[in-house]
Amino acid sequence: MSEDLRTTGTGWWVATFVAAMIALIVSVVAISGVISDSEASGGAAESGGETQFDVVLGDIFVQPTSIEVPVGKVVTLDVSNEGAIVHDLKVLGTDGTDLLDPGASTTVTVGPFDADTQAWCTIPGHKEAGMLMNISVVGGSTTDDGHGGSTGASAGGTPGSDSAAIDANAAPAEDWEPMDPVLAAAPTGTVHEITLQATEEIIEVAPGVTQQMWTFGGTVPGPTLRGKIGDTFRVTLENTGEIGHSIDFHASKVAWNDEMRTINTGESLVYEFTADYAGAYMYHCGTAPTLHHIGNGMYGAIIIDPPELAPVDEEFVMVQSELYLGPEGQPGDLNKMIAEDWDAVVFNGYHNQYKHAPIRVDTDKRYRVWVVDDGPSENSAFHIVGTVFDTVFKEGTYLLQPDERRGGSQVLDLQPAQGGFVEFSFAEDGLYPMVTHKFANTGKGALGFFAAGDVDTSALGSH
Repeated sequence: MSEDLRTTGTGWWVATFVAAMIALIVSVVAISGVISDSEASGGAAESGGETQFDVVLGDIFVQPTSIEVPVGKVVTLDVSNEGAIVHDLKVLGTDGTDLLDPGASTTVTVGPFDADTQAWCTIPGHKEAGMLMNISVVGGSTTDDGHGGSTGASAGGTPGSDSAAIDANAAPAEDWEPMDPVLAAAPTGTVHEITLQATEEIIEVAPGVTQQMWTFGGTVPGPTLRGKIGDTFRVTLENTGEIGHSIDFHASKVAWNDEMRTINTGESLVYEFTADYAGAYMYHCGTAPTLHHIGNGMYGAIIIDPPELAPVDEEFVMVQSELYLGPEGQPGDLNKMIAEDWDAVVFNGYHNQYKHAPIRVDTDKRYRVWVVDDGPSENSAFHIVGTVFDTVFKEGTYLLQPDERRGGSQVLDLQPAQGGFVEFSFAEDGLYPMVTHKFANTGKGALGFFAAGDVDTSALGSH
C-alpha cells in the first residue's frame, strides 16, 4: 500500500472499505458453510472433535477417561484390554465391544452422537470402580443421555435409589432352611484336597429379598475349612461363573501374583499352602474391585486349631458380614459399599437368621463359638446375653483361660478380617440372644438366639 493511501483521508476510507468487503465475503462463506453442515447433521454445527481413538482397558480403569467427538459423526474406537481379567466397553452399557480377554484387541464403530454420553465396562462393579469414559459431543447437548435423561455427574448414579428393601418383621417361607452353624471337627490326615467353584447365584438374604450373590461353592459365606498346624491345603478353584474371580486365604504365606491371581470363566487354579499358624482366618476373592467381590458374598472362614485345643461338647461358627442391597435379584451396590452404607449386618449371610431358627443347646454343657468378621468394613462386638465367656482366643493367642483368677469376658471384639473363639456354658433353661454389642447393628439383622433346654421359641416367630 502506497504512502498516499496510508496518509490521506481518501486512502484511509478506501482501505477501510476494502477490508470491510473482504470481511463480508469471508462471513458469507462461513455462514454458507455453517448452514450446509447444520443441514447435514440435523441442525447442530460441527466445530471440533475427533472420530478415531485408541482406548486402553485395565484393572480397573479406562484410558482416556474422556473424549471429544463431533456431533453427528460415527466414531471408531480401537480398544485393547491390557488388564489381567476380561473387560468390555459399551456406550450406555449396550453398544460397543464384546468381552475382551486379557491381551485382546478389537475395533468398533459407535455413534453418531447428538448429545454427551458415557461408555463403560459392563462387568458388575467395574463401572462404579472407575471403568467409565465420558464422551463429550462438540456442538451437541450436554444433558441428554440418549434415552431422554441426564448422564449424571457421577459414574454410579444415586446409591441405592432402586435397592431392594428388608422388612424386619417378615418371616421366611416354610421351606426356608438356615445355614447349619455347627462346626465339624478338623478332618483327619495332614493333606486336605478341596475344590471350590466360583459362581454367581440368586440367593435369599432376608425374608422375601434376593440378590445375585457371588459365591464360593454356591453359599454365602462359603464353606468353612478346618485343619491343624502343619497341614497342607490343596484348594482347586474352578471359575464356573460369568466374571473373573480369585481366592486369598489369610492363613497362607504365598505370593499374591501366583495363587491369588484372577482366573476367568472356564479356568481353574490350584492354591496350595501349609498352615504354619493357628487362628480363625478369613478367605475371600481378591479380584478388582475387591470391595465389591467381598461385599457381594465371596468370603468364608478357615480355622487352624491351636495346639492342645480343649474338648467341648459342641462347636459353632459365626461369620459376620454386611449386606449392601442392590435391586431385587441383582448384585449388591458398590456405591453403598464405598460409602459404608450397609442395609444389614448378619451372621452367616442371612438377616436375623438364628432368630428365625434358634440354635438348640443344653444347659450345663460346654460350647465353643468361632467368630470371624469378614466385613468387608464393619467391626464386631460378639456377645451372648445371659452368659459369661471364661475362655477367649483372638488373632492366634489366648486372652483368657480358666484359672484361679476366675476372670470372665463379656465380648469378643473384632475388626474386619479378624477372628477368634469364645467358650461358655448356659446355667439354666431359656433363651439367650446372640448379638454384636454395637447395638445399631443388632437392629439391622445381627441377632440370633440360643435356645437352652426345654424352652418355648414360638414367641420368636421361629421355624
